[in-house]
Amino acid sequence: MAYFDAASAAPLHPVARQALLAALDDGWADPARLYREGRKARMLLDAAREAAAEAVGCRADELVFTPSGTRAVHTGVAGALAGRRRVGRHLIVSAVEHSSVLHSAEAFEAEGGSVAQVPVHRTGAVSPSGYAAALRTDTALAVLQSANHEVGTAQPVAEVAEVCRAAGVPLLVDAAQSLGWGPVEGGWSLLAASAHKWGGPSGVGLLVVRKGVRFAAQGPADERESGRAPGFENIPAVVAAVASLRAVRAEAAQESVRLRELTERIRARVPRLVPDVEVVGDPEHRLPGIVTFSCLYVDGETLLHELDREGFAVSSGSSCTSSTLTPSHVLKAMGVLSEGNVRVSLPLGTAEEDVERFLAVLPGVVAGVRDKLGAPAAAAPAAAEPAALVVDALGKRCPIPVIELAKVFPGVPVGGTVRVLSDDEAARLDIPAWCEMREQEYVGEEPADGGTAYLVRRLG
Repeated sequence: MAYFDAASAAPLHPVARQALLAALDDGWADPARLYREGRKARMLLDAAREAAAEAVGCRADELVFTPSGTRAVHTGVAGALAGRRRVGRHLIVSAVEHSSVLHSAEAFEAEGGSVAQVPVHRTGAVSPSGYAAALRTDTALAVLQSANHEVGTAQPVAEVAEVCRAAGVPLLVDAAQSLGWGPVEGGWSLLAASAHKWGGPSGVGLLVVRKGVRFAAQGPADERESGRAPGFENIPAVVAAVASLRAVRAEAAQESVRLRELTERIRARVPRLVPDVEVVGDPEHRLPGIVTFSCLYVDGETLLHELDREGFAVSSGSSCTSSTLTPSHVLKAMGVLSEGNVRVSLPLGTAEEDVERFLAVLPGVVAGVRDKLGAPAAAAPAAAEPAALVVDALGKRCPIPVIELAKVFPGVPVGGTVRVLSDDEAARLDIPAWCEMREQEYVGEEPADGGTAYLVRRLG
């Protein structure tokens, strides 16, 4: 199996495995106790904290270990908002943040706070001016990821941090995807990350709160981890997490060049090998190992299953793989095609042969899925009279509405309009994306019985 889903969880690094086994013998005791075994555990924990702080670029007493990256985000957001509650009850996030950030924002809003979402460009990147425009006198905290988890786009953290610093607002950075590649630049105030993203064991996160940042930990008080992460520390896992962080950092310079070349190969060749594909995310300012593309006329869940049959583990932000049948909030915010979405995220050490085999297998897999769905193989010449001017796709899920549109479109005369009736939220993204890829005019949408009518005009 070629594992291409490192953005979800990277394989356990060999150094992490070695460190974990060694720490099981010496790190099992309570580090708060003064007897020998407790002192040994304390030494391991302190050494891990020092090493992690060096990798992050902060003081050791600014960093605590949490039970997960999600817990680090929740603790960081809640603590910073509570610490600055006298300033106000306003939170700023980007529209493409990880769900852990958005869930924290929802909880804050439910308690009476207000939340501003900064939009992104089609590449998935925010603009520093967007954060500047969202700032208010009662803004207590701003949050921004260092790089996007679905499309790999790197965010302008340093510039946004400077905008926030000038306004006296702390910036929390979710560095889960990028910390293994290097420290986060800029004057950020808080930082959260997760070990399983860089090859450490799951169940270990870290939270950094810079000195001088007002912070009030929420929930019952605990004497461990500066009162910010209650519960007995999992010292063996912490030691393994930090050991793997140091190991991947040592490999980062060389591996980033190699993985970037492999992902560029995918970005360039997939559109040539597979018709009707949109490669999404910033082509330059991006993480080395992530490449994401979407395929017209493809059911994302079926595509992932077929790739799994061929020996490839990939993930998707397609609405077709979600229980809610709504598109990924990231793809939706970017305004890109959501159907048939594939995220390839390469772990360290990915073999070039595996990438070549993926590129060899993908065209046949996509063609097979399209054939099962009855998608058009290619655009046909226009008929003299329209075959249909209304496509009734109510009750049908992605990518059927777009497939049905493509089937009737050859029969539409130049200047003619097609109304696609759909009650699938994904159609709001996928039909305009189809128009852009086909160089046709997307007129807009209007209410219709049972759903929405999407209007498409034929230009040629």
